[in-house]
Amino acid sequence: MDVVTFGETMVLFNPETQGPLRYVGTFTKSIGGAESNVAIALARLGHKAGWFSKLGDDEFGRYIKSTVMGEEVDVSRVKKDPKRTTGILFKERFSTVNPNVYYYRKGSAASHLMMEDLDMDYIASAKILHVTGISLALSEEMREAVFYAVREAKKRGVLISFDPNIRLKLWSKEEARETILEMVKLTDLLFPGKEEAELLLGLTEPEEIADSFLNLGVQTVALKLGKSGCYVKNKETEAFVHGYTVDHPVDTVGAGDGYAAGFLSGYLENLSLTECAQRANAVGAMATLVKGDMEGFPYKDQVEIFMGLKDSIDR
Repeated sequence: MDVVTFGETMVLFNPETQGPLRYVGTFTKSIGGAESNVAIALARLGHKAGWFSKLGDDEFGRYIKSTVMGEEVDVSRVKKDPKRTTGILFKERFSTVNPNVYYYRKGSAASHLMMEDLDMDYIASAKILHVTGISLALSEEMREAVFYAVREAKKRGVLISFDPNIRLKLWSKEEARETILEMVKLTDLLFPGKEEAELLLGLTEPEEIADSFLNLGVQTVALKLGKSGCYVKNKETEAFVHGYTVDHPVDTVGAGDGYAAGFLSGYLENLSLTECAQRANAVGAMATLVKGDMEGFPYKDQVEIFMGLKDSIDR
């Protein structure tokens, strides 16, 4: 494996019309999960990615597993829980704002993933282990499993990639700050959003934010700045990297996961820090062009055409 990741993926119901959910009668079904998003995006970019979780022994769990497997992601370590159900979520759409998200995940199978469910030999076979703050927020069992996996993986020479992915519907600001900063100290590649960094550190300037994270032991910081692009820094170099203009974004959910996957893809190919950031910006931007969390992630040739690195041949 190039990258292994784990965390909860839910069945996602997207409304076919805008407005409050009480007036919506029809939905389309897909999947949504930060970690599986990253694995799928990496697989489309040509890398060997593995994702695992604990799913309910139900039709929704089977749907998630088959969908992720269909994207050429390894799901051999996915576990079934016969006692608990698979989580679901609904989006609520309005024309000029990001969608509202409603979770129905409390007590789900994934939230009860424990240390005993981890195959550390499998995790240690990867070059990079990617985790997110969502998993840290789901339950004490999941939090213990994530910290255990990260610490054991580091002992075995695996790089740790971490996206804070703060979801305040899942926990308080205080608990999120304390727990995530503890994880940051174990992190090699960090992908915070600017608002997340401000919440965690109380800083607003990208340079100060990056320096603070580097001082905590992070090797590389890739600070997401929305449509402006990103600011990236390690001990050798730093750069502001402009984003790509998307005039009519359709769905912004999943863009951050696409960004992380694009950066990890460049990192695995030994691209420069700036080139990693450019690919990350491109994948993140392309993710917003399609309705759904993971449907808009591009394949390698598509992102190169989008970036102007390759000519498009349409006919």
